[in-house]
Amino acid sequence: MRDWTSVIRAVAPRAAGWIVSGLVDAMPRMIERAKLTTDLRLAHFLAQLAHESDGFHTTEEYASGSEYEGRVKNLGNTQAGDGKRFKGRGLIQVTGRANARRMSRALGQDFERYPELLRRFPWAADTAAIYWDDHRLNDYADVDNILTITRRINGGLNGLSDRKLFLARAKRALTQN
Repeated sequence: MRDWTSVIRAVAPRAAGWIVSGLVDAMPRMIERAKLTTDLRLAHFLAQLAHESDGFHTTEEYASGSEYEGRVKNLGNTQAGDGKRFKGRGLIQVTGRANARRMSRALGQDFERYPELLRRFPWAADTAAIYWDDHRLNDYADVDNILTITRRINGGLNGLSDRKLFLARAKRALTQN
């Protein structure tokens, strides 16, 4: 059995203790839900989560979310204030009213009414696993394609150098543990 605390600390040495604890508790569920059946899949998953959460320091986007205001087409933000209300939360930032609604259906929790719940465990982890599986990211992890995984999560290549660093650490940690 893996020592997930050691693996997570190797990926992000300054990770917040409460996030490490939440991740460790959620790992069996995330592995099952996202079909993280190989070390390469796990490494890519952990690397992306580490970047999206600022090295496992936060489960909520630092920005206000105002830049998402009125983005109906890709985020479903249809009402005034939706940008800030549905800013990114979780280990893979769930952003926008439409995504909160989708996660509500998947997990039986009303994230559209209470979007702040997305930043808390177990939902911060469970939503990441659902996103990973829904977007078929294992297909790209299996061929070690960090570029496509990053684009599918971020929409571009934002933070690619950090993601690569976290990936190298995750690969090393998983082979040692």
